Amino acid sequence: MVSITLSVPEDMKHEMDRFPEINWSAVAREAIRKRLIMLERFREFTKESEFTEEDALRLGREATEKAEKKHKSR
Repeated sequence: MVSITLSVPEDMKHEMDRFPEINWSAVAREAIRKRLIMLERFREFTKESEFTEEDALRLGREATEKAEKKHKSR
C-alpha cells in the first residue's frame, strides 16, 4: 500500500481528535473509493453523450440565473 498526505483545516483536525477510536485513514480510503466508483459510473453513463462541457456550463448559468430571479422575487 502507498501513503498519501492529506491536509485538513486545523478545526477539523481538532474535531477528529475528539474521536481517537476512529481509523481516519480507513474513513478517507472509503470516501475515495466511493468517489472513484461514482466517477467511473458517470464516465460510463456519459461516454457516448454529445453533451459538451460548454453545454453544461451554459445550462448551469441559466439555472443559476433562474434561481436568482426566483429568490429575488420572494
